[in-house]
Amino acid sequence: MLHVRSIWNGAISFGLVSIPIKLVNATESHSISFRQIHTEDGGRIRYRKFCELEDREVTQGEIGKGYEDADGTIIPITEEDLSSLPIPTAKTIEIVAFVPGDRIDPLQMDAAYYLQASGAPAAKPYTLLREALKRSNKVAIAKFALRGRERLGMLRVVGEAIAMHGLLWPDEVRAPEGVAPDTNVTVRDQELDLADALMDTLGEVDLEDLRDEYREAVEEVIAAKAAGETPRQAPEPATGGKVLDLMAALENSVRAARESRGEEAGDHAEVKPLPPRKTARAAPKQTGGKKSTSTAKKTAAKKTAAAKKSTAKSGQSGQGTKKTAAKSTAKKTTAKKSTSRKRTA
Repeated sequence: MLHVRSIWNGAISFGLVSIPIKLVNATESHSISFRQIHTEDGGRIRYRKFCELEDREVTQGEIGKGYEDADGTIIPITEEDLSSLPIPTAKTIEIVAFVPGDRIDPLQMDAAYYLQASGAPAAKPYTLLREALKRSNKVAIAKFALRGRERLGMLRVVGEAIAMHGLLWPDEVRAPEGVAPDTNVTVRDQELDLADALMDTLGEVDLEDLRDEYREAVEEVIAAKAAGETPRQAPEPATGGKVLDLMAALENSVRAARESRGEEAGDHAEVKPLPPRKTARAAPKQTGGKKSTSTAKKTAAKKTAAAKKSTAKSGQSGQGTKKTAAKSTAKKTTAKKSTSRKRTA
């Protein structure tokens, strides 16, 4: 059971079923608080509340609420006035619908609360609602009143408890007009492939392993100054120029992410295969002067070698023809000599 002071007492209205509950904060802030001081002598700066009519400081117990009318008249409003409003949500979290969780836009989510069962009679209906939410894989949409206004809420199961997220009303969420770039940008498939590779390389993270490094650094500064020491200075930020080559930036990011995880530069574990490098670098080859010169030299060398081979073959062919002719001449001479000998005989 939570030992946290409740901020609201009431009931969940689930059809004709009423579940007495207490509303407690589900989150807490660990941020470091600072006091305002007078920089010359370190004196505290305080804000005091004065009554304009009596011109004196008043205590918190003497302060109430009032509504200022158009003519400047103040109309006092008491907590009793607000608690007795003629609406069902004044003391009740009224469930109005059950919807799939993905129907809720995260932009609407506000503060989070736990709904704590209030007393033994609430145990059975509380458990019933919790198990019904589990089995349906849905969340409950509810209306409730808190701090002087009616609000929307989303009830869901967290562990064995029911949690409620305050929701903004739909008209309180601004449309994202004028936020996205208003210029036409073409993203190439190769750039998307590298972005996918970077996402896969960074992988997932256990949120429990993340920590507030800014708060830790502030605590170190406070501890150092309290001990009369000089706080540790932050490292100089890297002074790099503007990134003009998006492909190079993505490739370097993938490489750095792999190295940070202790992977080899050529290790492609859990990284989507990229398209052939020729496709990704076709444009640079056409514009690079050195690469064009090198290609031209290689082409010329190949032509020269081909010409030499052709000449050599021609020479070999000519020599073979001469040898054949010589053999033919020798045969004819031998035949003539043989004929002449026969006649002499």
